[in-house]
Formats: sequence, C-alpha cells, structure tokens
Amino acid sequence: MTRLSTPSLEENGQAQGAILEVHSSVVDARFPTRLPPIYNLLHAQGREPVYIEVLQQLDSHRVRGIALTPTAGLERGAGITDTGGPITVPVSAELLGRVFNVFGEPIDRKGALPPDTPRRTIHRGGVPLSRQAAVSRVFVTGIKIIDLLSPIEEGGKSGLFGGAGVGKTVLIMEMIQNMVTRYEGVSIFCGIGERTREGEELYREMKESGVLGNTVMIFGQMNEPPGVRFRVGHSALTMAEYFRDDRGQNVLLLVDNIFRFIQAGSEISGLLGQIPSRLGYQPTLSTELSDLEERITNTTHGAITSIQAVYVPADDFTDPSAEHVFGHLTSSIVLSRKKAGEAIYPAVDPLQSGSKMLAPHVVGQRHYEVAQEVIRSFAVYEDLKDIIAMLGIEELSRQDQKTVRRARRLERFLTQPFVVTEQFTGYKGRSVSLENTIEGCERILNDEFEDYPEEALYMIGSIDEAKKDESQGH
Repeated sequence: MTRLSTPSLEENGQAQGAILEVHSSVVDARFPTRLPPIYNLLHAQGREPVYIEVLQQLDSHRVRGIALTPTAGLERGAGITDTGGPITVPVSAELLGRVFNVFGEPIDRKGALPPDTPRRTIHRGGVPLSRQAAVSRVFVTGIKIIDLLSPIEEGGKSGLFGGAGVGKTVLIMEMIQNMVTRYEGVSIFCGIGERTREGEELYREMKESGVLGNTVMIFGQMNEPPGVRFRVGHSALTMAEYFRDDRGQNVLLLVDNIFRFIQAGSEISGLLGQIPSRLGYQPTLSTELSDLEERITNTTHGAITSIQAVYVPADDFTDPSAEHVFGHLTSSIVLSRKKAGEAIYPAVDPLQSGSKMLAPHVVGQRHYEVAQEVIRSFAVYEDLKDIIAMLGIEELSRQDQKTVRRARRLERFLTQPFVVTEQFTGYKGRSVSLENTIEGCERILNDEFEDYPEEALYMIGSIDEAKKDESQGH
C-alpha cells in the first residue's frame, strides 16, 4: 500500500536530497537543486518507508520537517525524495463504512480503494464569506434535552464534555443515527490521539448498531508520532468538505479529542525548538486551531456541523487550550456522572450546559421562554436538594414544593430511549421533534401532569405517550 506515488527521479524530475540530521521526529535534509515548498511530503527509506512533512525552509538548500511515520533506521547521508506535493486523501462515496489513517489508507482490512479514486490535498483554506450561509439555523438532533436547552448550530461547533462511562459514545452514535434519518447526511468520526482500544470498541459498537454504513472513520492514534495527531483533523475535514461541497450533503463531524490536536501541536513546536508561550503551549496555538476550526461552517450547498469532545486540563477553564477552543464553540453539552448514577439518560447537566443559539431571535420567543423556565425550575430544585435530603419535601413552602415536583417531572420527561441502545435497554428508540419537546415542557410547567406519577414521564418520546397507570410497561 503506498501513501503517495513515489516514481523514480529519472521519470519525473522530482528533487532529490540527502538527510543531514535526525532528532526524534524532526528531520533536516539538504536539496542541492530545488528546495521543496512548505507542506510538501518527503519520502525516505529507513527500516520502513518514512514520510516527512516540510515545516521550515532553513536556507536556500536546507529544509526541516516532521516525520509522520517512525524514523527508525534513518541515517545521515541517506537519500530523500520530494514527492512533489502535500499529503492527499481520497474523496469519494466509496469512503462510507470504512476506516482510514492520516494518509487516507484503509486500516479496516477490507482491501484498498479503487486505484482511480480522486485525491485532494489536506491543506485547504477556509470558505470565503461570499459562499457562507448568513442565516443561523438550529441543527435538530431529535434529542429532547439538547434541542431544548443547548441547541446546536447548523454549521457550528459544539463541545461535548464528560469523562469515561457517562454516555459520550452512545450520544455520538445516536446523533449519527439521526443525521442519517433526518438530514440524509453523512457522519465523519475523527479520532485524534485515541487509544487503540477505544477506537476498536467504537468501530465495533457502530457496526452492531447499524450506523457504520453512513459513517467514515479516521484515526490518528495515541501511539503514533505527533505529526499524525496534528494532521489527522485536516484529513478528516478534507473528506467532510467533499461531502458538503461536491455532493451537497449535510455532514456531522465528530472529533474526539480536540485537546489532543493542541497537545500534538505543542509537541511539534518543542521539537522544532520554538520558544514556548504561556504554560508551555506553542506560540502559534491560536493560528493552528483557527486554521482547523474555520473550515467547519455552513455554505449555500450544505453544512459541516461539528461535535467536539473537549478535555479541560485539571478542570481549569482558564487554561490557554480551553480558552481558545471555547472561543470557537457555539454550544456546550456537559455530561454528568451524577445524572448517569441516577439513571437519567442522556446524562446531560442542564445547568452546566448552554448555547449561544438559545436566543429569541434565533429559536423564537416561545422556545426561549420555555427553556428559561425549565432552567429556572432545575436551578431552584438544585438549591433545595440539601434541605429535601435533611428535612423532607414537606418542610418546603407550597410554592417550592410545586417547583420541585415540576422539576422532577421535567427531569424525567427529558430522558429519552435511544435507537442505538434498543437491544440493551428494551425501550424502543425515539427521535422527538422540537415542537413536541417544547409542547411537553409547556404542559408540565402548566401542571397538567401533576396527578401523574413521575415514572409515567420516564423514557418516553412525546408527552402524549405518558399514561397515568404506572404499570404501563415500555
């Protein structure tokens, strides 16, 4: 399997040089005749073929690059060839259902793509303002609590915060399922610095739940050189842009984890000898992140909507990496282990989550007012939980009791059975329209369901499914 065709120099006149120095993943090379441009891919032979991306031109004959494959076996004086172009990845409908590495090579053991598959460079600019859609639209996920309280922007970026075991993967798979059914779109999962185990488990779960056929997966794994983790996001975006621009489809781009991209950039910066900025991060952090994030947008043809898992170092939201990522996000979805422990699924924390889209001029006055009232009910309930635990709900004022009962019913109504978990839970999956979600919350806030048991609202779709009889069974 070849990463890029590397014909002999005699055939096409590609520049040939020699390796001067190798320091970890950094390789210096000398080209006596023609200097390779920045981002060009160089090819050398160590124990295995070695691919190096040019990042600096040191003088008229020397370049410095970062290796994208292990450099074992490289030696001074060894020959190195300029492949004549940057990294390219395949763009075709054939990508669906497959798993790739940063070079666009399949790694799922299902064979290579057809040899005539078109390829594109991963280094592409952002969309010009003239081609961007000027209207903010809500990306409806069919997940009640997200659509109501943390609406996602079509063509925007959303952060998904949560540790292990709180339901990130399930939420991601359900969004992929809804993307297929609601928007007839495709999903691209980009694993940056993923553990090999996590990638394999996600692949298997997607295959079992039936969402893999409309998904492209691309991984730059944790054990690979920093150059791979730094560039795999660009490879995924190039594939996403093909589905958006050439096929006119909506694309859901899932990135796990965007912090690993920043971390890889920091490693490369250190290897290149750049003076670090605040807290040891690379001085170019803002530019590197913007180059990636600004390609995610909606156009007149289609939209790339991104959900990004975000790791916050030491839960410090003032960390430069978190600060710069937050600057690009339009909504935040925070998953809570406490909610998961109470069997509230999806385990979204309504008070920690939020969205810039939740404004009257975007979502409409009715949606905004209902959402604000729901958040207020949850906030009062959260403040009163300690008193309820110590003294019981009977010791509260009549008004507070009413608010708590509303909040508990809202909490259960905003749970939802997912299509991708049907076989595990026994609940039939539901995708709920935004109108039904707003109507349900409105009616609960108006105390229409005061005489219903709380469990009647648990794991249902629209509010009309609620039954007074507790023994309803799902």
